[in-house]
Amino acid sequence: MNPYYRSYSQYLKERFPYKVFKIPVDAGFTCPNIDGTVAYGGCTYCDNKSFSPNSRTAPRPVRDQVLSGIEFYRRRFGAQKFIVYFQAFTNTHGPTNDLTKLYDEALACPDVVGLSIGTRPDCVPEEVLDLLSDYATRCHLWVEYGLQSIHDLTLSRLNRGHTCAQFVDAVERTKRRGLPICAHVILGLPSETYEMMMQTAQAVASLDLDGLKIHHLYIAKNTALEKAHRRNPIKTLSLEEYIGLVCDFLEWMPPLMVIQRLMGELSGEYVVAPLWGKTKSEILRLIDQEFSRRGTRQSARYLNVVA
Repeated sequence: MNPYYRSYSQYLKERFPYKVFKIPVDAGFTCPNIDGTVAYGGCTYCDNKSFSPNSRTAPRPVRDQVLSGIEFYRRRFGAQKFIVYFQAFTNTHGPTNDLTKLYDEALACPDVVGLSIGTRPDCVPEEVLDLLSDYATRCHLWVEYGLQSIHDLTLSRLNRGHTCAQFVDAVERTKRRGLPICAHVILGLPSETYEMMMQTAQAVASLDLDGLKIHHLYIAKNTALEKAHRRNPIKTLSLEEYIGLVCDFLEWMPPLMVIQRLMGELSGEYVVAPLWGKTKSEILRLIDQEFSRRGTRQSARYLNVVA
C-alpha cells in the first residue's frame, strides 16, 4: 500500500480477490480529429506507436491481442484475471453494433473480468453511454476520457478538437449512469504555466472523478510536435520539475481518487525528448521521497477545493 496516494494496484487488490492485470489492445479505431469528423491530423503530440505496443505491428484481431497478453502476464507476473484496455485512438468512435462486436470479442476471452474504454468527451452520445451502462452490469468497467488541460486555447493548439465544456458535459452524463471515470491530463504542455496546470488540477478535483492518469509531455517521433521541435526546440520538463508538479497536482486530488498512472513514456525508439535516464520504478520512488520530504500526500490541499 502506497502511503502517499491511492494507486491503481492498491485499488485492484481492494476490488478483486485475485491478481488482476490490464491488457492494452488496438482495436483498429481512428479519431474524430484524424478522420475529419472534427479536424484532421490528430493531436499534435500523439503517435499511438509511442505508447501502444499493439499499434506497432500489423493489425491483429482483438482476441489474438488479448490471448497474447494473457499468456505474457500469466508467465511474467502470475496474473489470474484480466481487464482489457481499449487504448489506442478513440474506442467509442463508431456505430454501436461495431463497438458491441469488439467489446464482446474481448469479454469472451478466458478470465477477462472487465473492460476499460479509452475515448474522448466528444465521442459518447447517449446511445454509446447506454451501451457502456449495459456492459457495466456484466463486467467491471471504466470509461477513460482524455482531457489533457482545462484551457481551451491549449486544447486548440493541440488540435484536440473538443473543449473543456464538452469534457464536463461528458463527465456529468457518464456520472448520471454511475460509470467509473478516469481522466487523462498532461503536464508541461507548450505555453502552459504552473498556475494553468494547477487550475487544471483544481478543476479535475472539483468534478468528483474516480480515477486519474497524469502524463508528462514527451515529444514523439512522426508527430506535428516533433516537426515543430526540429524547427525551434520546445522546452520539456526536467525530471526534478516533473516530480514537484506531480506532487503538487496530487495534493489537490480527492482522497479516494484512484491514481492509475503518473508518467508518460520514458524511452524507446519513438521518444525524442525528454530523456530522463530513469526507470518507472525509480521515478515512482522519487515521487514518494518528495512526498516524504514535504510531509504531505494525495488530498493535502483538497479541502481548499470543496470548501
